[in-house]
Amino acid sequence: MSSAPSSPVPDRCPGVFRTHTAADGELARIRVPGGVIDAAALEALALAADEYGDGAIEITVRGNLQVRGISDVAGFGAAVTAAGLAGDADHDRVRNIATSPLTGRIGGLADLRPVADELGAHLTAQSWSSGLSGRFWFGLDDGRGDVLAHRTDVTGVAVDADSAVVVVDGRAVGGPMPLADLPATMAHAASTFHDLADGAWRIGDLPAARLAELHERLETVDRRIPDAVHPDPRVGWFEQSDGRVVLGAVVPFGRLTAEQARYAAAVGRPVTVTAEREILIGDLDEAVAETVVRVLAPLGFVFDARSPWVSLTACTGSPGCVRSLADVRHDLRRHVAARHLDDDTPSAEHWVGCARGCGSPARPHVRVEASGDGYRRGAR
Repeated sequence: MSSAPSSPVPDRCPGVFRTHTAADGELARIRVPGGVIDAAALEALALAADEYGDGAIEITVRGNLQVRGISDVAGFGAAVTAAGLAGDADHDRVRNIATSPLTGRIGGLADLRPVADELGAHLTAQSWSSGLSGRFWFGLDDGRGDVLAHRTDVTGVAVDADSAVVVVDGRAVGGPMPLADLPATMAHAASTFHDLADGAWRIGDLPAARLAELHERLETVDRRIPDAVHPDPRVGWFEQSDGRVVLGAVVPFGRLTAEQARYAAAVGRPVTVTAEREILIGDLDEAVAETVVRVLAPLGFVFDARSPWVSLTACTGSPGCVRSLADVRHDLRRHVAARHLDDDTPSAEHWVGCARGCGSPARPHVRVEASGDGYRRGAR
């Protein structure tokens, strides 16, 4: 959860058109509602990363994408817009929408993929939504609790195949409603927060009195909702409900080279990226899935859930971040190479270069933080 500003300050969370100036150049963040990007758009983004950025696409802790080292912000923005990956400049950052990554394919009570698209379109059509912080987060949980674990600000939670409730700060906004009503109801909740925000970026940042007023205005009620669940890694080979296959993989640091992205796009299926920095390719016949593994694994895609790269993550570190006290990713690679790993999956660790802890995962983990004389460890 973000820290509430003590007084209203500008929200500098980057987007496509308003970038962040980092030590390694401009950084642009691309919102992908539900984490889903089609093959053509992924190919186009890989080309843009090569032409305008540092040649890689990073998966963020909110299941979005970002490109670093951008030399021509306008050119990059035009390329991303042409690929259908950006809204207008005023609404570009509002489409922060996490969706249960396996929804509609494996498990869950409802298929929420269409709702994610509808919610994104609905939000970008509202004039007020341009005033939301780029950190404000919408969630769509298909009933398994995996999105609830991320503590999204406004969350639609399926209660059966055709209906859902909207949850704000642990309470329901009314009762169950048809899935078709979710976008408007979730937008109304966000609009009400916007009216009360007074500089707060997220609902958890509101002072107690304003949070109480938000609940009063939304007429929230106590209702049993699913428990938040941190799922097992979605890495490996998974059979879909229709008999086809979902492949789940990771790459170190959630950082795809443009070449890796192009090969993933060449499969010709939509790719889903998750807030756990996983890469899912679904709707594959078995023979095609086998070929995909044979092609992508040698390129650095990890399909083994026991790999240390499933549970080890890191912030950018130096030289990309001026705040960092260490080249965190270099140090973590050395740490992995030096370890004597057995068959047990190592516990989750997130390595960071300073106390801000950027990119920290929602799941319980050990933070390994750089200091002036090495690294300090502490549970989170």
